[in-house]
Amino acid sequence: MRIAPLLAILSVAALAGGGYTYWSSNQSSRVPDGFASSNGRIEVERIDITAKYAGRVAEMLVREGDDVSKGAVVARLDDNETRARLLAARASVRRAEEAVVKAQAEQRIREAEFDLSKVELRRAVELERRSAGPVMDVDRRKAANAVAEATVKGAQAAVADAEAAKQAAEAEVAQIEAVLAELTLAAPVAGRVEYKLVQLGEVVPAGGRLATLLDLTDVFMTVFLPTRQAGQLALGSEARIVLDALPDYVFPATVTFVAAEAQFTPKSVETAEEREKLMYRVKLSGDPALLATFRRHVRAGLTGQAYVRLDPTVAWPETLAPRLPDATN
Repeated sequence: MRIAPLLAILSVAALAGGGYTYWSSNQSSRVPDGFASSNGRIEVERIDITAKYAGRVAEMLVREGDDVSKGAVVARLDDNETRARLLAARASVRRAEEAVVKAQAEQRIREAEFDLSKVELRRAVELERRSAGPVMDVDRRKAANAVAEATVKGAQAAVADAEAAKQAAEAEVAQIEAVLAELTLAAPVAGRVEYKLVQLGEVVPAGGRLATLLDLTDVFMTVFLPTRQAGQLALGSEARIVLDALPDYVFPATVTFVAAEAQFTPKSVETAEEREKLMYRVKLSGDPALLATFRRHVRAGLTGQAYVRLDPTVAWPETLAPRLPDATN
């Protein structure tokens, strides 16, 4: 058998095939003028559901992967002790209200006595002026009037104290009701449960995390571009994302952040060539309304290729025209 010639033919074929593969890959990765490209990973804004107060988990109403609406209850902490405090505080309010009513009634009595003492004093003064009454009686009426006036002021102070005590009791009720409300943990936004971090019956500290929620309307990809390309980008510039897992679709995005400082910096940046090696972080965000429609397709961690338009006067190539999956699937 002519093994050597056969091996030579196979080698040439392999080289030709490899060369074609490289050429094909290189052609598919070429970026048109006026555009830049970089790979990245889909990220979703994470929101921690945390307990403001320490407590035992009484209910855990979600599982990992569940979609929840804004305001949906995620978990409840045991509230028996807090409810008992609330009952006691409300009883204190009722007692304070009764004390206010009693103090106000006492004030009215003292005011009536004061009014009577003023009338009696005027009569005594009039009689004394006519020489029909003794001076001693006038002095006695003046003293009684002063006492009645002081008694009224004391009653007014008692009413103010009772009303202040009532307000303090009401504030205590409001504070306990606020604590009680915090023991029910709800989703601040519509999203998907990524992690359930506690189990029924566990005791969580103040500030402890119970679950992590993904905000499916805040989805973005972070890419890195060199100095020249990053410098040409403006906030609001159009972008496109093609995911490795969904290569047939092109998702529109927008440049929402360009870092002011380079993320990758060489040891020396003295020359123009070295400065060009600086890489800047760029954030590409999806449209919230569009994401809400395709929320079932959103997956954190998916890798893909991002394209940004550096020159707004250049039209997007047909291959990067938005192509979206069927929202009903």
